[in-house]
Order: sequence, then C-alpha cells, then structure tokens
Amino acid sequence: MCLASVPPPSNRITRRGVLAGAAVLAGSAAALSAAGPAATARPAGPARATGPAGDLVIEGGTLLDPATGEVTEDAVVVIRSGTVHSAGPRGKNDIPASLPRLDAHGHWVLPGLVDAHIHLSTVAEAREALAKGATSARSGSTTFYQDIAVRELARRLPDRAPRLRAAGIFVTPDLGDSVLADPELAALAGLRDGVRSAEALRRVVEVNLARGADVVKTRVNERAGLPDQDPLAQVYSYEQLAEVVAAARRGGRGVLCHSYSEKGCHDAVLAGVRSLEHGVFVGERTLHEMRRRKTYFTPTLAAIAGLAESAAPVLAERGRAYLPVLRQAVRAAHELGVPLAAGTDSSGGEITPIGREVELMRAAGLPALDALRTATTGAARLLGLTGIVGRLAPGYAGDAVVVSGDPLADVSLLTRPVHVVRAGRPG
Repeated sequence: MCLASVPPPSNRITRRGVLAGAAVLAGSAAALSAAGPAATARPAGPARATGPAGDLVIEGGTLLDPATGEVTEDAVVVIRSGTVHSAGPRGKNDIPASLPRLDAHGHWVLPGLVDAHIHLSTVAEAREALAKGATSARSGSTTFYQDIAVRELARRLPDRAPRLRAAGIFVTPDLGDSVLADPELAALAGLRDGVRSAEALRRVVEVNLARGADVVKTRVNERAGLPDQDPLAQVYSYEQLAEVVAAARRGGRGVLCHSYSEKGCHDAVLAGVRSLEHGVFVGERTLHEMRRRKTYFTPTLAAIAGLAESAAPVLAERGRAYLPVLRQAVRAAHELGVPLAAGTDSSGGEITPIGREVELMRAAGLPALDALRTATTGAARLLGLTGIVGRLAPGYAGDAVVVSGDPLADVSLLTRPVHVVRAGRPG
C-alpha cells in the first residue's frame, strides 16, 4: 500500500524528456482511441473535431450542487470549450441547437469527483481512474516521475486522464530504485544512513521541484501494506519533517505525509504538513491542532479496508484492527471541523473507484452530503482548485459524473457512474 515499485524506464529522464514523452503518449492514446467503443453522448449537430476541450449539453437530469446541497430537477448544463457556460433548470437556460447532447433523464448529475491520494504510473491506470469517476486527482508519488508525465498527458488529452497534481518521488529514508529517477539523486545512494540529513532531505525536495512537482510527499511512519514493516515505527523526526516542509515551502509547495502513529501524526502536523495521509491512530490533541492549522486529513479508508481482505494473514489482521480505529478518527475529525479529503491510495494497477472512498466516509458517520464534499468541494480546496472543480457552475471545469439515482440516498451509486465527462468530453 502507498506505492508499488515498477521497473525504471530504459532511457535517461529529463524534465524536457518527461514533457516530450507525455506528448508521445497522448498521441498514441488518441490513435488507439479511434478503435475504441463509441462515445455515449448523443450528438445533436455535426461531429466534433478532436481537441483538448469539448462542447456538450447535459440535459434532463437532476443536478446536485455539493457546495449548497441544492437539487435542481430537469436541469441543463451547457459546456463550451471545456468550461461550464450555464447550469440550472431547463426554463432558465438556452440550449444551443448545434451542440452535442448527453441525455441524463432519470439520472443525477454531479461535478466530477476528486481523488486526493492516488498513484498513477501508466496511461491505462489514468484512463481507468477517470472512467471510474475521478476527473481530478492528487498523486501520492510515483517511482520515476510518471505522474508528471500523466499530468502533461491530461493537459493535452483531458478525456484520457484526470487533471493531476503531481508529487514526483517519495521523500523517504530509502529511495530504492528512485535514485535512478534523476542523475542528481544518484549520489544519495551512497549515504550510509539513507536520506536523513538536512542536506539530503532538501536535495530530494529540490530535485522534485526542479522536475515540476506540484506537491511533495514524505513519510513519518513505515508502511502498513508490507508485512515486514511496522506502521507505528517512526522513520523521521519532527526536525526532519520540518526540513522537508521548509524546503517545499521555499518552492511554493505543500507537503502530504504518510502517517500512522499518534506521535508521528502529531510531529507531522506540528512540522507544518498540508495534509495527513492514512493517520489511523491520530489523537484528539492532534485533531485539535489540525483544526487550528486547517491541516487536511486524507484517511484513505478504502486502502485500509482493502488490507482486511488481503490473502496475507498479517495484513488481513492489520486491516481488521485498523479499520474501526480509522473510522472513529474520521468521525471525530468531522465533528471537530477538521477538513477531510477523499483518497483511495490506488496503486499498482488496482484502481478503486473514488466513489468507494465516499461510501466509506458515509459509513464512518458523515452525512451523505458531507461525505460527497470530501471528493468535491473539500478536496478541491486541498488541491488548490477552488473555483475550478467541485461544482457545476458557470466558470468551472466541464467535468461531470452521471449516476443512476440519488447519491444522497445511496452513495454507493458513485462507485458505478453511468457517464463521466471530462472538459466537456464524455468518456
């Protein structure tokens, strides 16, 4: 859990090479898509030319605005050039006759969902995450900067990948194969104690920022998804975490921190991380500090629930023990007013629908609308996308999910969207 190692690419990666590679991938995806299934939208005019953003009318569905909770029946959403032009009841919106249409009668229409913790390393993973409802996402790191390439792919062909905030490589004591991700990191392989000194920590952050990372990912505890590791063992001190945070802030970036133990969570929050990931044993004193600092909590309930289903006895027992504790922590965080964000921690080719995390937020005790907000307006704030995603309102991105019924009555509907629209292009 939290990142499966993948083989390194065969050639040297540079920032220019990442962007160029993304362009090649984007072109390949476009070519392959010509042989794929037909679009589900019902065209009302001439066929659209290919391009980065589309025009679309979503009509007849029940529109839900997560920001206000307002529900509008027989709604019309008009998207032009990938941006919402208008959204509301049919009688108050002009419907351009020339635009393609998606018939949403009998369905509910919501803004595209946000997965605030996911590991996307391939085109196939990016497409699957999008197809399962995640139109925006934040990377939880990749081994060789694949997430930066996925981000660029998404900018060129938005209907092939979620809008992505990339984290680059994990700032962790043992970089493993990630020392091969950039020649500037190779010298760190010879450090006897690994990436622990202030200089080494700063160096990894600096290389990430030079590569174009939008956020920085680090850890305070070992992994829960490996049976030979102790998730309560602390690997970085408060002082070391503070070095990572300070280096990231100098580049204008925030930090997300893999965490489990109460002390580890507390040290991470005091060090100034932007969001706490997993955080199973986060204590009340830390939650109060998070509320004061507006530190986000991304509990990745789906990942912990997945541990309970593991074939490995140690992991299965760990998941069964951790899940009820994490549910209680999520409920306490919500009651205290700690901001929550939904993240699946999907990795290694196994993509969990972001709707599953919303479902587990609801099961943890959040009201349905608040659970939905963890994957819309709340997660948008965490990613710095307020005013861009999280709603279907004029000026927002033309990203939408269409589900078969009322998600406030049954949030599990979000795990199986009928349609997913990204930048005005239905998938």
